Amino acid sequence: MTVTYDFAGKTAIVTGGSRGIGRAVATQLVRSGADVWIWDADPTPNDETRSQTVDVTKAQDISNALGEVVASTGQIDILVNNAGYLGPYLGFEAFDPAEWQRIIGVNLVGTFEVTHQVLPVMRKTGRGRIVNMGSLAGKEGLPNLAAYSAASAGIIAFTKALSREVCDTDIRVNCVAPGPIDTNLIRRLGNEVVSEMIGASPLKRLGAAEEVAALVLWLCCDASSFNTGAVFDMSGGRARH
Repeated sequence: MTVTYDFAGKTAIVTGGSRGIGRAVATQLVRSGADVWIWDADPTPNDETRSQTVDVTKAQDISNALGEVVASTGQIDILVNNAGYLGPYLGFEAFDPAEWQRIIGVNLVGTFEVTHQVLPVMRKTGRGRIVNMGSLAGKEGLPNLAAYSAASAGIIAFTKALSREVCDTDIRVNCVAPGPIDTNLIRRLGNEVVSEMIGASPLKRLGAAEEVAALVLWLCCDASSFNTGAVFDMSGGRARH
Protein backbone atom coordinates (compact mmCIF):
# COMPACT_ATOMS: atom_id res chain seq x y z
CA MET A 1 0.00 0.00 0.00
CA THR A 2 1.42 3.37 -1.04
CA VAL A 3 0.52 6.40 1.07
CA THR A 4 0.72 9.74 -0.69
CA TYR A 5 0.90 13.29 0.63
CA ASP A 6 0.52 16.68 -0.98
CA PHE A 7 3.47 18.90 -0.11
CA ALA A 8 3.09 21.15 -3.14
CA GLY A 9 4.22 24.67 -2.30
CA LYS A 10 6.19 23.46 0.75
CA THR A 11 9.90 24.05 1.20
CA ALA A 12 11.87 21.37 3.02
CA ILE A 13 15.43 21.15 4.29
CA VAL A 14 16.90 17.69 4.94
CA THR A 15 20.31 17.58 6.59
CA GLY A 16 22.48 14.59 5.74
CA GLY A 17 20.18 14.03 2.79
CA SER A 18 22.68 12.59 0.32
CA ARG A 19 22.46 9.00 1.49
CA GLY A 20 20.71 6.54 3.79
CA ILE A 21 17.63 7.66 5.68
CA GLY A 22 18.09 11.28 4.65
CA ARG A 23 18.09 10.40 0.98
CA ALA A 24 14.95 8.28 1.40
CA VAL A 25 13.23 11.19 3.19
CA ALA A 26 14.27 13.67 0.51
CA THR A 27 13.13 11.36 -2.29
CA GLN A 28 9.69 10.82 -0.77
CA LEU A 29 9.27 14.54 -0.09
CA VAL A 30 10.09 15.31 -3.73
CA ARG A 31 7.59 12.71 -4.92
CA SER A 32 4.99 14.43 -2.75
CA GLY A 33 5.61 17.78 -4.43
CA ALA A 34 7.94 19.52 -1.95
CA ASP A 35 10.79 21.81 -2.94
CA VAL A 36 13.65 19.95 -1.22
CA TRP A 37 17.04 21.36 -0.25
CA ILE A 38 19.69 18.91 0.91
CA TRP A 39 22.34 20.11 3.35
CA ASP A 40 25.25 17.70 3.45
CA ALA A 41 28.98 17.90 4.10
CA ASP A 42 29.44 15.71 1.03
CA PRO A 43 26.44 16.29 -1.24
CA THR A 44 25.82 14.06 -4.23
CA PRO A 45 24.21 15.39 -7.42
CA ASN A 46 20.48 14.86 -7.61
CA ASP A 47 18.32 16.36 -10.34
CA GLU A 48 15.22 16.25 -8.14
CA THR A 49 16.63 18.26 -5.22
CA ARG A 50 18.87 21.23 -4.64
CA SER A 51 22.05 20.35 -2.78
CA GLN A 52 24.26 22.64 -0.71
CA THR A 53 27.55 21.84 0.97
CA VAL A 54 26.92 22.37 4.66
CA ASP A 55 28.83 21.24 7.74
CA VAL A 56 26.07 21.31 10.36
CA THR A 57 28.60 22.04 13.12
CA LYS A 58 29.57 25.33 11.46
CA ALA A 59 27.21 28.26 12.00
CA GLN A 60 28.52 30.17 8.99
CA ASP A 61 27.90 27.26 6.63
CA ILE A 62 24.33 27.09 7.89
CA SER A 63 23.84 30.84 7.60
CA ASN A 64 25.11 30.94 4.01
CA ALA A 65 22.92 28.03 2.92
CA LEU A 66 19.87 29.33 4.75
CA GLY A 67 20.22 32.73 3.10
CA GLU A 68 20.10 31.08 -0.32
CA VAL A 69 17.03 29.01 0.56
CA VAL A 70 15.09 31.97 1.96
CA ALA A 71 16.07 34.20 -0.98
CA SER A 72 14.74 31.57 -3.37
CA THR A 73 11.59 30.43 -1.57
CA GLY A 74 10.84 32.99 1.13
CA GLN A 75 9.86 30.32 3.64
CA ILE A 76 10.76 27.01 5.28
CA ASP A 77 7.96 24.62 6.08
CA ILE A 78 9.82 21.44 6.96
CA LEU A 79 13.14 20.76 8.66
CA VAL A 80 14.43 17.21 9.03
CA ASN A 81 17.54 17.11 11.22
CA ASN A 82 19.00 13.87 9.94
CA ALA A 83 22.76 14.50 9.66
CA GLY A 84 24.54 12.02 11.88
CA TYR A 85 27.77 10.21 12.64
CA LEU A 86 27.80 6.83 14.37
CA GLY A 87 31.50 6.42 15.04
CA PRO A 88 33.28 3.15 15.84
CA TYR A 89 31.69 0.24 17.67
CA LEU A 90 34.00 0.20 20.69
CA GLY A 91 33.94 -0.01 24.45
CA PHE A 92 34.06 3.37 26.16
CA GLU A 93 37.56 2.92 27.59
CA ALA A 94 38.98 2.21 24.13
CA PHE A 95 37.27 5.23 22.61
CA ASP A 96 39.33 8.10 21.21
CA PRO A 97 38.09 11.33 22.87
CA ALA A 98 38.31 13.06 19.49
CA GLU A 99 35.71 10.63 18.17
CA TRP A 100 33.45 11.41 21.15
CA GLN A 101 33.65 15.11 20.29
CA ARG A 102 32.86 14.46 16.63
CA ILE A 103 29.82 12.30 17.44
CA ILE A 104 28.40 14.84 19.88
CA GLY A 105 29.26 17.64 17.45
CA VAL A 106 27.57 16.26 14.36
CA ASN A 107 24.55 14.65 15.99
CA LEU A 108 23.62 16.92 18.90
CA VAL A 109 25.38 20.24 18.32
CA GLY A 110 24.54 20.05 14.61
CA THR A 111 20.85 19.66 15.45
CA PHE A 112 21.10 22.66 17.81
CA GLU A 113 22.91 24.85 15.25
CA VAL A 114 20.58 24.15 12.34
CA THR A 115 17.39 24.49 14.38
CA HIS A 116 18.63 27.70 16.02
CA GLN A 117 18.86 29.37 12.61
CA VAL A 118 15.87 27.80 10.86
CA LEU A 119 13.33 28.22 13.67
CA PRO A 120 13.14 32.04 13.41
CA VAL A 121 12.20 31.67 9.72
CA MET A 122 9.36 29.34 10.68
CA ARG A 123 8.33 31.73 13.45
CA LYS A 124 7.65 34.43 10.86
CA THR A 125 4.89 32.33 9.30
CA GLY A 126 3.85 30.73 12.59
CA ARG A 127 3.88 27.22 11.19
CA GLY A 128 6.23 24.39 10.34
CA ARG A 129 7.31 20.86 11.07
CA ILE A 130 10.64 19.88 12.65
CA VAL A 131 11.61 16.23 12.81
CA ASN A 132 14.78 15.33 14.68
CA MET A 133 16.43 11.99 14.05
CA GLY A 134 17.31 10.29 17.31
CA SER A 135 18.00 6.63 17.88
CA LEU A 136 17.05 3.57 19.88
CA ALA A 137 20.49 4.08 21.46
CA GLY A 138 19.27 7.35 22.94
CA LYS A 139 16.35 5.65 24.66
CA GLU A 140 18.11 2.59 26.00
CA GLY A 141 21.86 3.27 25.99
CA LEU A 142 23.65 0.66 23.89
CA PRO A 143 27.00 -0.87 24.89
CA ASN A 144 29.93 0.01 22.61
CA LEU A 145 27.97 3.05 21.40
CA ALA A 146 28.22 5.23 24.52
CA ALA A 147 28.91 8.52 22.75
CA TYR A 148 26.24 7.95 20.14
CA SER A 149 23.78 6.94 22.86
CA ALA A 150 24.52 10.15 24.77
CA ALA A 151 24.11 12.33 21.68
CA SER A 152 20.83 10.63 20.76
CA ALA A 153 19.49 11.03 24.28
CA GLY A 154 20.28 14.73 24.05
CA ILE A 155 18.30 14.99 20.82
CA ILE A 156 15.31 13.34 22.45
CA ALA A 157 15.40 15.74 25.43
CA PHE A 158 15.94 18.72 23.13
CA THR A 159 12.90 17.71 21.07
CA LYS A 160 10.68 17.56 24.14
CA ALA A 161 11.92 20.89 25.51
CA LEU A 162 11.73 22.83 22.24
CA SER A 163 8.27 21.52 21.40
CA ARG A 164 6.93 23.20 24.54
CA GLU A 165 8.55 26.50 23.65
CA VAL A 166 6.74 26.74 20.31
CA CYS A 167 3.27 25.59 21.34
CA ASP A 168 2.01 29.12 20.77
CA THR A 169 2.43 28.48 17.04
CA ASP A 170 1.56 25.78 14.51
CA ILE A 171 5.16 24.56 14.64
CA ARG A 172 5.37 20.93 15.70
CA VAL A 173 8.62 19.32 16.88
CA ASN A 174 8.96 15.54 17.03
CA CYS A 175 11.63 12.87 17.07
CA VAL A 176 12.02 9.57 15.26
CA ALA A 177 14.18 6.98 17.03
CA PRO A 178 15.20 4.21 14.63
CA GLY A 179 16.77 0.96 15.63
CA PRO A 180 19.21 -0.65 13.18
CA ILE A 181 18.31 0.39 9.64
CA ASP A 182 19.82 -1.13 6.51
CA THR A 183 22.16 1.72 5.57
CA ASN A 184 25.92 2.03 5.04
CA LEU A 185 26.08 3.62 8.50
CA ILE A 186 25.08 0.27 10.02
CA ARG A 187 26.72 -2.03 7.46
CA ARG A 188 30.11 -0.43 8.16
CA LEU A 189 29.99 -1.93 11.66
CA GLY A 190 30.71 -5.33 10.10
CA ASN A 191 28.79 -8.53 9.46
CA GLU A 192 29.17 -9.86 12.98
CA VAL A 193 27.71 -6.76 14.62
CA VAL A 194 24.90 -6.56 12.06
CA SER A 195 24.03 -10.22 12.64
CA GLU A 196 23.84 -9.55 16.39
CA MET A 197 21.49 -6.64 15.75
CA ILE A 198 19.24 -8.77 13.55
CA GLY A 199 19.24 -11.52 16.15
CA ALA A 200 18.14 -9.04 18.84
CA SER A 201 15.22 -7.83 16.72
CA PRO A 202 11.79 -9.41 17.29
CA LEU A 203 11.18 -8.99 13.55
CA LYS A 204 14.57 -10.58 12.76
CA ARG A 205 15.62 -8.04 10.17
CA LEU A 206 16.99 -4.57 9.69
CA GLY A 207 14.56 -1.79 8.95
CA ALA A 208 14.45 -0.10 5.54
CA ALA A 209 15.28 3.57 5.07
CA GLU A 210 12.02 3.95 3.17
CA GLU A 211 10.08 2.73 6.20
CA VAL A 212 11.64 5.44 8.35
CA ALA A 213 10.98 8.03 5.66
CA ALA A 214 7.28 7.09 5.58
CA LEU A 215 6.97 7.94 9.27
CA VAL A 216 8.90 11.19 8.85
CA LEU A 217 6.57 12.30 6.05
CA TRP A 218 3.51 11.66 8.18
CA LEU A 219 4.98 13.80 10.95
CA CYS A 220 5.55 16.55 8.38
CA CYS A 221 2.00 16.58 7.06
CA ASP A 222 -0.92 18.72 8.23
CA ALA A 223 -2.70 15.67 9.66
CA SER A 224 -0.01 15.41 12.32
CA SER A 225 -1.26 18.44 14.19
CA PHE A 226 -1.67 17.11 17.75
CA ASN A 227 1.71 15.37 17.91
CA THR A 228 4.52 17.42 19.39
CA GLY A 229 7.40 16.58 21.71
CA ALA A 230 6.89 12.90 20.92
CA VAL A 231 9.43 10.18 20.22
CA PHE A 232 8.39 7.60 17.64
CA ASP A 233 10.16 4.23 17.64
CA MET A 234 11.23 2.53 14.42
CA SER A 235 12.95 -0.43 16.02
CA GLY A 236 11.17 -3.55 14.81
CA GLY A 237 9.97 -4.18 18.34
CA ARG A 238 13.39 -3.82 20.02
CA ALA A 239 12.47 -0.75 22.08
CA ARG A 240 11.49 -1.67 25.63
CA HIS A 241 10.08 1.70 26.68
